[in-house]
Amino acid sequence: MAHYESGVERRRRSPWGALALVMLTGLALMRNGADVTMGPPQPAAAAALNGRAANASSSRPAAPVQPLSFAPASRIRIGEIKVDAPIMDVGTDTQGWVKAPPPQDPNLAGWYQNGVAPGMRGTAVVVGHVDNATGPAVFYGLGSLEKGNHIEVDRFDGRVAVFEVYGIEVYDKNAFPGTRVYGDTGHPELRVITCGGGFSKSHGYNSNVVVFARLVATK
Repeated sequence: MAHYESGVERRRRSPWGALALVMLTGLALMRNGADVTMGPPQPAAAAALNGRAANASSSRPAAPVQPLSFAPASRIRIGEIKVDAPIMDVGTDTQGWVKAPPPQDPNLAGWYQNGVAPGMRGTAVVVGHVDNATGPAVFYGLGSLEKGNHIEVDRFDGRVAVFEVYGIEVYDKNAFPGTRVYGDTGHPELRVITCGGGFSKSHGYNSNVVVFARLVATK
């Protein structure tokens, strides 16, 4: 687990462009899907980002919340889909690919530790498997979320960052819009990402489900 003291240095060494590249390649690795007959739920059309929501100005919360300082993430809770899972730090391997959470543990998420901490100004990123070889995993139900649902992220400083969902999109892994997903809106935001879309035994899932959420409260 990363120490608080190293957080500032990590952020200095991690420009957003590198984060986008790392997360794109890392998510492409999460393809160890089980042969689930119905497949995970896909986002409803009503949950999609509207035309303005992708712009920094439109992602501004109605009542801005004071951003938190750096602290590693420890747990994520999403009541609507019964997620209550520990978060591990994930970094990169020797080839520069992100290390996804071990697929053997279905109830485990990963926070990209070289990026923004949840609750800080900027875009924090949490990833997790949709399923594994035995069945559904931590973010299997992610696509069923709706606008207005809340996501709580516990931090190792004892604070809790509360985010509100304002859009859910599915992007083909071969055309993943890194700037749109990871770009800094100027406010504390969260992206929760898993696999989705079409599935084949030979290539796994062909897309990523991306939940867009903004900070609306802290505890």
